[in-house]
Amino acid sequence: MKQYVDYIVDQAVKLLNIDSPSGYGEKVTEYLLEEFQRLGIKAERTVKGGVLADFGGEDTENAILMECHCDTLGGMVHQIKDNGRLKLTPVGGMRPENAETENCRIITKAGKVYEGTCQLVNASVHVTDDYTEKRTWDNVEVLIDEPVSSKDDVKALGIMNGDYVCFEPRTRVTDSGYIKSRFLDDKISSSVLLGYAKYLKDNNITPKRRVYAHFTIFEEVGHGGSASCPDGVTEIWSVDMGCVGDGLECTEHEVSICAKDSGGPYSYPVVSRMIEIAQKHNLKYAVDIYPHYGSDVEATLHAGYDVRHGLIGPGVYASHGYERTHKDGVENTLNLIRYYLEAED
Repeated sequence: MKQYVDYIVDQAVKLLNIDSPSGYGEKVTEYLLEEFQRLGIKAERTVKGGVLADFGGEDTENAILMECHCDTLGGMVHQIKDNGRLKLTPVGGMRPENAETENCRIITKAGKVYEGTCQLVNASVHVTDDYTEKRTWDNVEVLIDEPVSSKDDVKALGIMNGDYVCFEPRTRVTDSGYIKSRFLDDKISSSVLLGYAKYLKDNNITPKRRVYAHFTIFEEVGHGGSASCPDGVTEIWSVDMGCVGDGLECTEHEVSICAKDSGGPYSYPVVSRMIEIAQKHNLKYAVDIYPHYGSDVEATLHAGYDVRHGLIGPGVYASHGYERTHKDGVENTLNLIRYYLEAED
């Protein structure tokens, strides 16, 4: 499976370098549509702006939908200050502690892009009296890398309230197989589904169950998976990031199977079958309960769809910060998907 893991990592790097905070998804979804066309997979943009792909399969009355999201955390201009700096409102769960000192891009409504830096107000340690103050969006701001010193200067650039602020992902792939970047949540699993599509096409595989994939663009604000579930779907998985941290068993080298998160337990038959398949094929996996988590498939359930549901993904450390996973976790996630669906044949 090395060729598919390499493909997944390559796709992840490409996706990570396309700015796509929640709601600003046209460029990343255009890339996905082009890649699916290249792979020979039928895909279309939904009214809401995501991408729905049909991976093929025979049984359309017992279909399975894989949901992932290609939107990320980010910021939006809340206020242009009198001194020409920008106050932000977060898009999704972007925390000021994690945004501080990061390079960013301000995208205007006219499509112009300006560089900037997210910094603490009065950021120099040689000047400020208290560098330990709690970071909030009231004292963390964006400095535009242009000669501006007033609100009028900034407005003259075409920047206004409501413009998106996108943070530099700083993607790195190490020789030892680690993948480090902002926004692995969830562009790494979006890439896993691209890899699964390529695997099916390369090997001329037609699953017995129809398989769909939905790449959403509003997951980080809670309603990504609330629509666009095809007729005949009886089971939905969120393919997202697995949690790594204190009190959990998963590492970056494993596929995480979630038994329960903030929205409650996942479907017992689905979770049990995932574990059975992982054990049968000697996959590296962990079963965990995520204490602070919500997924696309829970939005689908809240929208009223009558389906079984599950949640898996490669283990990702430091979620919503500078995240890290490993190629091993990617491979185990891909293998769980393909073995689970092959077992249905």
